[in-house]
Parts: sequence; C-alpha cells; structure tokens
Amino acid sequence: MIERDDAAHRKDPLAIPATRKPVMTLYAGSTDPYSHRTRIVLFEKDVECQIVEVDLSKKPRELADLNPYNQVPTMVDRDLVLYESNIINEYLDERLPHPPLMPVDPVSRAKARLLLLRFDRDWYSLLPELEGDKKSTQRARHIIRDGLAVISPLFKDQQYILGEEFGLVDCALAPILWRLDHYGIQLPRQAKPILDYAERVFARKAFKLSLTEAEKEMRPKS
Repeated sequence: MIERDDAAHRKDPLAIPATRKPVMTLYAGSTDPYSHRTRIVLFEKDVECQIVEVDLSKKPRELADLNPYNQVPTMVDRDLVLYESNIINEYLDERLPHPPLMPVDPVSRAKARLLLLRFDRDWYSLLPELEGDKKSTQRARHIIRDGLAVISPLFKDQQYILGEEFGLVDCALAPILWRLDHYGIQLPRQAKPILDYAERVFARKAFKLSLTEAEKEMRPKS
C-alpha cells in the first residue's frame, strides 16, 4: 500500500509515523513530471511506499543531505538512496519484477532505454522553456507537438509504445501527454492515434492513483 504524506499539512513533512515504517520513501514534487513518472511505476508495482510531497519552492534541508543535486524525485530504500527518475524506475522494476515493465530480451531493453533517452533529451529538456519568454515557449511547444505527431502512427497497430504490454517507456511519456493542455500544446488532427493511446494510459488504475490533486487540475474535466 502506498501512503501519501502531504508536506503542506504536516509539522514535520519528513517524519515517518512511528506506528508504520514503509520499506521505501519517495520524495516527489506534486507537479513535477519526473516525479510523476516514478509515482506511476510505484502504483503499477503496488509497492509499500511513503510518498512525501515536496514544495519545490521550499525544499526541506534533508533532501539536500540525501541527494547532492537537491532534486526530486529521490527515493530511500533502507540504506540505499537513489535519484534520477529513470534510474529509480529501473531499480524498482528489477527489485519488484512483477509486473515487469521492461522487456526481457536485451535488444528490446536497449530499444526501451534509447526511447527513454530520447524523451529526456528531445522533450523533457524543453519543459523549462515552457515557462520562459514567448519565443522560447513557442519553440518548445512546436518541437514537442511535432515530435509527438511523428510517433503517433505507431499506435495505429499496437496498444503501447513497445507493443501490447505497458512498460517503463509508457510511464515516461504519460506525464507529458497528461500536461498537454497545461503546456498549451495542441496536437494536429493526424495525431489522433497518440491521443487515443493517451486515453488508454489515463484509464489505467495505477495512473489514476498516481495523480496528485495539483496534477488532476491540469486537465479540463470532461
């Protein structure tokens, strides 16, 4: 069972209740897309974990002690501290192998890692620009929009990015798709396959559970 700990409503946001000591603790931003993709993995795995929501404008001192980059997500698993969402997510998949979220064979695993790298370099790296000046914002929107449109035909013949099984690559793409309206990105009509794919992901129980209250407000209610 995953336990949320809203830092905004606790005197000590990093305190773990004495009566319950989860195996893992995840420090995550309530609207941070990197944190979101790790939360999706946690709920897909249905692992016992305490999620501590961190106010990114006022990070707790303990976060810098745990993570030299003072960033979220940061995960503590007993004496192990991990950071960078892709590293955390692969660790979770190897430590908790059911259900598997990475392909079994080496070739498919390599393809999955290349896609994760591409998402980070091509799209996630542009997210800070969406809060910059008008020119930077428009540039970032166009690049992300065009990139998603290019991969959209992939979903005409398969359920998920690598085939019929949901995996870590889908966990990584989902936070961007969820935030399209929030980012002011409108996909062209020909990108309908990827929008249909997004709705399949959003309908998953784990995805629904992964959303913070702030993230729920990012999409207009239908």
